[in-house]
Amino acid sequence: MNRAFSRKKDKTWMHTPEALSKHYIPYNAKFLGSTEVEQPKGTEVVRDAVRKLKFARHIKKSEGQKIPKVELQISIYGVKILEPKTKEVQHNCQLHRISFCADDKTDKRIFTFICKDSESNKHLCYVFDSEKCAEEITLTIGQAFDLAYRKFLESGGKDVETRKQIAGLQKRIQDLETENMELKNKVQDLESQLRTTQAGTGTPKSPSTDIFDMVPFSPVSHTSSTPTRNGTQPPPVPSRATEIKRDLFGAEPFDPFNCGAGDFPPDIQSKLEEMQEGFKMGLTLEGTVFCLDPLDSRC
Repeated sequence: MNRAFSRKKDKTWMHTPEALSKHYIPYNAKFLGSTEVEQPKGTEVVRDAVRKLKFARHIKKSEGQKIPKVELQISIYGVKILEPKTKEVQHNCQLHRISFCADDKTDKRIFTFICKDSESNKHLCYVFDSEKCAEEITLTIGQAFDLAYRKFLESGGKDVETRKQIAGLQKRIQDLETENMELKNKVQDLESQLRTTQAGTGTPKSPSTDIFDMVPFSPVSHTSSTPTRNGTQPPPVPSRATEIKRDLFGAEPFDPFNCGAGDFPPDIQSKLEEMQEGFKMGLTLEGTVFCLDPLDSRC
């Protein structure tokens, strides 16, 4: 059966939105395997992949090997492929990486989807054998993609920006903690050197003074309360309005509202861009494209 579905308002899906957004829909199937394909979409692409994997399975079956059974868990977060008994996740295909999904119109049990691998960035075609649920599974993946697409449009911008800000703040805090630890180690080394010097000379020497009987200024000792030889306290060092205020260790104070885009971790930024790119490509479900632009008349 070769059916095409559009994203019209009167479209009736098979499951409630809550079932796919808060839980998942499970299916049992046999996993024929996956193979690399050259294109992210296309009926001929998946047809060739199905032939290839069917032939490979036929050879393995003649050798006495059985087709492994798997459990599919479909939700708005992706399609998980698990071992049925141990529930060990074998593959986790995120929806924005799935670009094509179809059930074989000649073999009612076969369904397949193309997903971009997260590590190699190659397009892999996954092929399954299901007794009677091939078309239903295809539609469920389409519905999950549709819900994820809507969620991305409705709250994606705010959520993504918030996650980027949080990631930037976390990185800034981590950098400051590292810098603080390095400075503390330097202070400890200087204190150790000072104690070694004092132990070698016997008694500590008083700080040297200038011709005015004043202790020379030091950036790390301007808050010291050591009196001069005449018993008076050294005058406080006036602050300069044009200079940037720094803490005891010479670091600029952290301002969470002054964190530039350049502070965002590259891995977070790349994942966000990849997610947007995946939704822009859309999911082709039996020839119908779910695209990112809601104003596109083709959707």
